[in-house]
Amino acid sequence: MADTYQGNRFSQERVISYAELLMGETLAQRTIDKLGLDMTAQALQENVKAGAKPDTVLIDVAVLDQSPVRARDIANTLSDEFVAMVRELETPEDGSSPDARVVVEQRASIANKPVIPKTARNIVFGLGLGLLLGVGLAVLRDTLDNTVKDRQALEDVTGAGVVGNIPLSKDRRKQAAIGFESDNSGIAEAFRKLRTNLQFLAVDNPPRVIVLTSSVPHEGKSTTAINIALALAEAEHNVVLVDGDMRRPMLHKYLGLVGPVGFSTVLSGGASLSEALQNTRFPGLTVLTSGAIPPNPSELLGSQSARRLLNELRAQFDYVIVDSTPLLAVTDAAILAAGADGVLIMARFGHTTHEQLTHAVGSLESVGAALLGAVFTMIPTRNNASYSYGYYGYGEEATGQQARHGLPTETRVEKSSPSSATSAQGDSEVAEPAGTRQTRETD
Repeated sequence: MADTYQGNRFSQERVISYAELLMGETLAQRTIDKLGLDMTAQALQENVKAGAKPDTVLIDVAVLDQSPVRARDIANTLSDEFVAMVRELETPEDGSSPDARVVVEQRASIANKPVIPKTARNIVFGLGLGLLLGVGLAVLRDTLDNTVKDRQALEDVTGAGVVGNIPLSKDRRKQAAIGFESDNSGIAEAFRKLRTNLQFLAVDNPPRVIVLTSSVPHEGKSTTAINIALALAEAEHNVVLVDGDMRRPMLHKYLGLVGPVGFSTVLSGGASLSEALQNTRFPGLTVLTSGAIPPNPSELLGSQSARRLLNELRAQFDYVIVDSTPLLAVTDAAILAAGADGVLIMARFGHTTHEQLTHAVGSLESVGAALLGAVFTMIPTRNNASYSYGYYGYGEEATGQQARHGLPTETRVEKSSPSSATSAQGDSEVAEPAGTRQTRETD
């Protein structure tokens, strides 16, 4: 019994050494020479794996290759060369019987499918990984997204109520003005609700000179100014729409009016107010365009002449709606707001950030302007309708996508007895102004 146990121990210990030989450079080179392979011994070594089975005298050998036929041939030749190598190593110099012999128990055969890639497993893994990545990216996006996307957040940041919710409407890409006399769409109703809210902001002393602004460009400010003016005119109010943007005036383009004579012209004494006012095709709506772009817009808008002009307009019209510049771009809007009854600030859904709104509201507070409320613009709707707004930029925008086969072989080592085996098997909202072409969906 002791001799048998020691013999088994001897064989099992040698198996470990033999496994190293199977993956060695010498045997790899002999196999390459035998088959005439166009590869280096090191390259073949990387594709050969051998390991002893615990508590046995068997060695598993696996060969990976792009070709199942070549994988089989390499596995079988490697086994044959290994048997010959062991015989050479174990045969004593006197030519007597070797201490150990290796035999191939099972020859390698052609695999019926690749070991890698494991398509089904990879698909399941890929789907799972994709799902996890998708969820992770969504969570990360929501964590990093500091834009305003709900009414409560907008009210919290501005400290004012939301007086209007303007949806997106792709049907409105070609014109800024809504025909309220025949339009009962969701976008028209949204402006009618905004009109109603404005009228009830202060029942005893409702605001009549109202400045519209935003924190940054592309918030839907100018088209909101046009359509709130039209909504008020629809209710039989006498309304004047003033372009207070003396840097990038756009109202005359949106409404097809003459631009060179307007607000700046009157302030500089180049024309009287009556000469500068323009009638429109919309009943009840008069427009005072920006006029020629002056070299000193802020000084003009902050002058006593500008305040007197707004008061003169107040005396002639029921409502004075003033479109102005974004607050974070220049100081013009804050200057105008200081002389008005109140301000409406635009916030574009999913675009305007909390920080931008905070700084914009701070600019209004610094001049003592009355913030009447906030207007949520470009809100996505369930039917994916969208209202397109067009705007421009003031310099920089303010603050902000080898199929390899494996052939395992099994080799058994015995002490002074024929055995051994090698088995191998392959698994191996832009409104387009007159005369211009808009390509952006923002105001």
